[in-house]
Amino acid sequence: MTTVLRTADELHARTRAGRRAVVMTMGALHEGHATLIRTARTIAGPDGEVVVTVFVNPLQFGKGEDLDRYPRTLEADLKIAEQAGADAVFAPSVDEVYPGGEPQVRISAGPMGERLEGGSRPGHFDGMLTVVAKLLHLTRPDVALYGQKDAQQLALIRRMARDLNFGVEIVGVPTVREEDGLALSSRNRYLAPKERRTALALSQALFAGRDRHAAQEALRARAREVPATRARAEALSAIGESRAAADAHAVAKAVPGAPAAVRAAARLVLDEAVRLDPPLELDYLALVDPSDFTEIGDDFTGEAVLAVAARVGTTRLIDNIPLTFGAAS
Repeated sequence: MTTVLRTADELHARTRAGRRAVVMTMGALHEGHATLIRTARTIAGPDGEVVVTVFVNPLQFGKGEDLDRYPRTLEADLKIAEQAGADAVFAPSVDEVYPGGEPQVRISAGPMGERLEGGSRPGHFDGMLTVVAKLLHLTRPDVALYGQKDAQQLALIRRMARDLNFGVEIVGVPTVREEDGLALSSRNRYLAPKERRTALALSQALFAGRDRHAAQEALRARAREVPATRARAEALSAIGESRAAADAHAVAKAVPGAPAAVRAAARLVLDEAVRLDPPLELDYLALVDPSDFTEIGDDFTGEAVLAVAARVGTTRLIDNIPLTFGAAS
């Protein structure tokens, strides 16, 4: 049975033989969190310990954001955590985490924390890193797991752990989606039925970019495989790229511009969603280098993240997918 702990002293008093894996949440658990917990259970093994933290961090909410209405469902959370394999749920009070009030000394997210989500929510990442640092100290894990849906958050936590020499392994777990593609989020429960239909544009835009990326990468690979211009044109024509086949040299030159094509494909879906009822209010669409969350150029190779944020009604949603751009031919 999963044990509920309210203080760090209670957690520290527990004996453990194996590794401790921690999953940090703000509660309102869903299948995405359950996937994190199950992954933690696998990593910790039968002799290890899985601890789930449930703490709604006030430092992460800016003026006008939804701190007061953020769902608090501890009893339901305990059931999900237990079913997924958690040994303990650490649900501290604000006073336990921030004795004496809000901390005067905080972690700064630096330039990466000012981009994208940081630009839209000033101070958010400073508050997030501060509470993550505190919870890492309070729970003392060997490994901590975070969802890739919050890609910028994950990147900043990894950077903090490396830059500040935290002795913990940081593991990212792929985004969990509903059958229609919508990324699981505690905020999805705020969406009315018509709003939810509009919200699907986020994942649909990402999938459109992913599909365009796959086509560009296939074209790049075929161009590398066929050295002769005429043969290259014939090969491109065979895979249905008749327009490209008309000028194989132009195609080969255009392939390094794949990031622009990916952005354009995703943007088309989002532009259409602006005209829906209710409309999608786009915050940003970005194709970035996950090491610093700066926009990538058309000659970029390696891992990238296609990220989107938008508001539907009063609910703000984010989503992203990873992409890999191959080496230039």
